[in-house]
Amino acid sequence: MFDSQGTSSIPNIPRYLTNFAPKEVSHRFADVLIIGGGLAGLRAALEVDSALTVIVITKDVIRQSNSTYAQGGIAGVLHPEDRIEWHVRDTMTAGGNLCDQGIVEYVVAQAPARIAELIEMGTCFDRNKSVASAATQPGDIETGNADLTLGREGGHSHNRILHANGDATGAEIMRAVIEQVRSAANIHVVENAFTLDLLTWEDRCRGAVVADGTSKFLFWSKETILCTGGAGQLFRETTNPAVATGDGHAMAFRAGVELRDMEFMQFHPTVLYIAGSSRTLITEAVRGEGAYLLDSKGYRFMQDYDDRLELAPRDVVSQAIVTQMEKTHAPNVFLSLKHLDPNHVRQRFPGIAKAVAEFGLDIACDPIPVRPGAHYMIGGITVDQDGRTSLDGLWAAGEATSTGLHGANRLASNSLLEGLVYGVSAAREAAKAALRSGDDSLEVFPVASHDLEEFHAALDIHDIRNSLKSLLWRAAGVRREGKSLASAIETIERWQSYVLAQEFPDATGWELQNMLTVGKLLCTAALRREESRGVHLRTDFPQTDDENWRQHVCFRDGQFQPEQYPMRNIRGEV
Repeated sequence: MFDSQGTSSIPNIPRYLTNFAPKEVSHRFADVLIIGGGLAGLRAALEVDSALTVIVITKDVIRQSNSTYAQGGIAGVLHPEDRIEWHVRDTMTAGGNLCDQGIVEYVVAQAPARIAELIEMGTCFDRNKSVASAATQPGDIETGNADLTLGREGGHSHNRILHANGDATGAEIMRAVIEQVRSAANIHVVENAFTLDLLTWEDRCRGAVVADGTSKFLFWSKETILCTGGAGQLFRETTNPAVATGDGHAMAFRAGVELRDMEFMQFHPTVLYIAGSSRTLITEAVRGEGAYLLDSKGYRFMQDYDDRLELAPRDVVSQAIVTQMEKTHAPNVFLSLKHLDPNHVRQRFPGIAKAVAEFGLDIACDPIPVRPGAHYMIGGITVDQDGRTSLDGLWAAGEATSTGLHGANRLASNSLLEGLVYGVSAAREAAKAALRSGDDSLEVFPVASHDLEEFHAALDIHDIRNSLKSLLWRAAGVRREGKSLASAIETIERWQSYVLAQEFPDATGWELQNMLTVGKLLCTAALRREESRGVHLRTDFPQTDDENWRQHVCFRDGQFQPEQYPMRNIRGEV
């Protein structure tokens, strides 16, 4: 993977995004370094033994992450009439026969305890005031939380979704967790710092290269946890904030870490589609409350595609919407809630009501124009049950990973849960390893960077970025086809030929380099998988092929050539 100087064997992509020399930059040291300030990263920080020094590096301010923008909620079995095995079954069904059942059972079983911890931290989930507080079910959640309001979303057989402030669940959870992090003496948060790359030496992760304004720092650590979130900004239509540019996926790839399932990008079916507006997510919970999907002619079309109607899994609904848009020659479909109690609708979804009101729409009585948008990156860094990656000293949690929980399609509201569970697991194991290491393991290694070309100011970074987003939306969006994917890869490679070898001065260039890397990985994996499964729909291979394709597509050792392997763990055991 690396030569004796720690230089990558990657033939067509520089190992590091920037030139640096250890003797010429500043250094910082931590027992545990966490890259990413979303829910997975902050929950990991709180789990690390208080005797250890933790540094959390965030690309933006600490509240700017996909976790904060999660509207719908967090799933967990909290009601006496629900069962862990039913949540497992629903997750497996949604996952297109590619979930790791052991991982699904592991994550789902932990949901009640992880949610109880959030409540202890001060998270204020919505409650039904008419229900007297009482115990729910032994072992599920603490006594006194029986009045928690539990909603239902697509793919779930029972009401098990907790939400907060109607449609601002992620923001409320992050508020509570951030308060805990701020009060922990051993946790130091570095905001507005861009992590360019993982530092590696002798096949081990040693920390990260970080840019803080115009200065570069080398952060050395005993153990590193990568929690950098998703890559929705690869696509023209997305629910993701501007920070979701696949940085963690790209830096892990450059370091030779194994990635898998990169073809599986989940498209949320209902994204507000109004010219001039940001692509605001319209949460799954809207359909959970009973909203209808209507086409441009007012026809409730989901009855033509699935018996579960609007509560079918996201891949089914997204694909149905695209098909119906083509049939009606319309740019969008509509969500309608006018048959529901208007006061309840406005109270249940205050954030969405405010967002659509800015465009003269009343959520309770006007049809809301929507279409699919890139939402959640299912593929990512391969990890085991403990969050261990293929690179010694590196752990990962959250959307940047491929755990086996989601398979080929994520069940609604399982993402915050996954971030919590793996944040805890990765931190516990990383902390154990750090405690076993003496302080002499925190040393400066003579890591070498590549000689990059000086940035050409004439290069229009924004134009390439916009072109890439449009290209991926056309070639690797809800529907895909082999020739279009192959053509997209050729175009991306052409852009890479003059973008990747340059040393950019700031995040706009670094993000573009990461997006080009992850975009090529996504398209290459999508071209390799010659079938349709979950969120991956190949119009030239419309059937699911379990005999040949119930396996993973992975990238190893920093190579763009994908490999296939049967479902196995991080140690290579089938």
